[in-house]
Amino acid sequence: MFWFKKRKKEKDIINNPFYNEQNALIIYFKCNNCGEKFRSYLRKGYDFSNSYEGKAAYIINKEYIGSKCSHRIQLIAEFDNAYRLLNFDLIGGTPITKEEFESEG
Repeated sequence: MFWFKKRKKEKDIINNPFYNEQNALIIYFKCNNCGEKFRSYLRKGYDFSNSYEGKAAYIINKEYIGSKCSHRIQLIAEFDNAYRLLNFDLIGGTPITKEEFESEG
């Protein structure tokens, strides 16, 4: 029996841009200024900070700077204790699919 992974669609990326891969969450995005593509590999239990406020159990607050321009991209996200996304904000960047990241151009 074959099991196929469901590909994320464009609308799914807007609601939840994170791909769950074993012991990590991966997000793909591009810079709004120059279009440079990024892949961020966030390890569960290591890259996440504990949150002691509200419903969130874990938070991510990271800043990225690419090699093409000095434009800063900030990722802020909150997760419950099962690493399910509660909310996120990607300032200066736009989420993209894994397929878009791997494509040329």
